[in-house]
Amino acid sequence: MGKSHDLRDFMERYALFSSLICEEELQRHYKLFYIHHMKNIDIKEYRAEGNIQLNSRKTNEDLQASEKQLKKYLRKIRVKLGKFQDIMYAHDKYSVLICLQGMDTSGKDSLIREVFKDFNVRGVEVYSFKVPTDLERSHDYLWRHYIALPAKGKFGVFNRTHYENVLVTRVHPAYILGEHIPGIHGVDDIDEVFWEKRFKQINDFEQHLAQNGTIIFKFFLHLSKEEQRQRLLRRLALKEKNWKFSSGDLKERALWDKYQHCYEDAINKTSRKHAPWYVIPADNKEAARVLVAEILLQELTKYKDVVEPELDEETKLNIESYKTQLENE
Repeated sequence: MGKSHDLRDFMERYALFSSLICEEELQRHYKLFYIHHMKNIDIKEYRAEGNIQLNSRKTNEDLQASEKQLKKYLRKIRVKLGKFQDIMYAHDKYSVLICLQGMDTSGKDSLIREVFKDFNVRGVEVYSFKVPTDLERSHDYLWRHYIALPAKGKFGVFNRTHYENVLVTRVHPAYILGEHIPGIHGVDDIDEVFWEKRFKQINDFEQHLAQNGTIIFKFFLHLSKEEQRQRLLRRLALKEKNWKFSSGDLKERALWDKYQHCYEDAINKTSRKHAPWYVIPADNKEAARVLVAEILLQELTKYKDVVEPELDEETKLNIESYKTQLENE
């Protein structure tokens, strides 16, 4: 009876306490004490299918987990991804291309650093595409991306990608004039027909890659304008981050709405089954990293044919003699 009375008294006191604190505080206590497992990640929620509207896609996702939980979960995933790459290298039939796009400060660099930390350093190659060089401009716009593609068995990460050619150049069409394209004499020649042709060229390019063994993932790190403002302010406030800031960041930020329109149009016109886009909420960096890694893991483990090759029969039959030969040296 005594224990029953104590329990009843505790419940009554807790009910009284609960009525005195705000709902937000209750939710905080709930997360601290009752949420032990992250939100189940359904990658279809982030895949771009049909015609999407970016302003209806969330920019913040915590996956119902603390920062510590997210980091711990990411460590587990990236080890599995590293092991997959080792096997894929031995299998020697596929490569993986990961395309990252997003507004300035969306977290591309840190995502690459954290997601691929446990890979064999020879198994992943990262390319950051900036303003084209004179050599690159002397070729077609896809050339510099084609020569950077990953070899079979390797992961390639494009930090900014061939999509810059339908994003930044669409916001600033005068940049196209530097490509010296036949028939393009001025900005007025760069019309909607021109952009539709580019989308088709990109789709054809990616289809060719997929048909020849490249597994393609495209991630748009969807950042809110307010979160970008806060990140730019941090770059200015922290001396060790000052080097990351450029006055050009503010000029591009002023064109936010144009960029969002161009991203939305590019995603809608180039998200295909063989080369899907995923819209990743990017306000929470830790959650964004987990989402990208989880999508990679879930999709890559569907390739059941990626297995370590077996030894040939002669080697199997003589394996003991080979061991003896080495042991007796």
